Amino acid sequence: MTGNSKRPVQMRLSDVASAHVRELIVSGQLHSGEFIRPETVADELGISATPAREGLLQLQTEGFLSVEPRRGFMVTALSSDDIRDIYDAQALLGGELTARTAATITSTAVDELERIQEALERAAAANDFDEEERLNHQFHALIYQLSGSRKMRWLIKTTLAYAPRKFFAAVEGWPEASAQDHRAIIEHLRTNDPEKARAAMARHIRNAGALLAEHLAQNDESP
Repeated sequence: MTGNSKRPVQMRLSDVASAHVRELIVSGQLHSGEFIRPETVADELGISATPAREGLLQLQTEGFLSVEPRRGFMVTALSSDDIRDIYDAQALLGGELTARTAATITSTAVDELERIQEALERAAAANDFDEEERLNHQFHALIYQLSGSRKMRWLIKTTLAYAPRKFFAAVEGWPEASAQDHRAIIEHLRTNDPEKARAAMARHIRNAGALLAEHLAQNDESP
């Protein structure tokens, strides 16, 4: 892969703040109706209050937060059904991108996916969830990139905000799903079977969505 020659993109501090709080919400660590202050986010991340507030305003535009007069930022409702709907949409897009990749992927590219998956499985066995999440993201990103479909990749990126990357291991079953479901996807990519590759990817994404929806439902029931 040639990606190693590129410099990593430096996130703005406001984006760091919005990503952090977004993942707290999606992973169920912040609940509907809770208030969050820019100063709290700033202290957690070691940044100033200004970019923290900018990040919270971004989450307001995305619908994760609302602003209550004289009270500040409040977490809006995010139901299990919302999560299932989002992951159903992601499954349709991810399945289509994977089908397009399956039609043209080379054995060299499949070998690269195999190497990523083997490293992911080693990380899973070692309970290195941060590394497993990084490799999971790399696995999907490579498949979608190889599809050549820029606009569809942009569309699926909008759904990825609902994947708690930093709190990957907080969702029961997620690490196991990443370690296990990918093998079927690789198998169908290697045989250049678009429809089976589409189905395997869609099944994997819907499985992840069901696990996250169940996680949120359990958190909502907690006292």
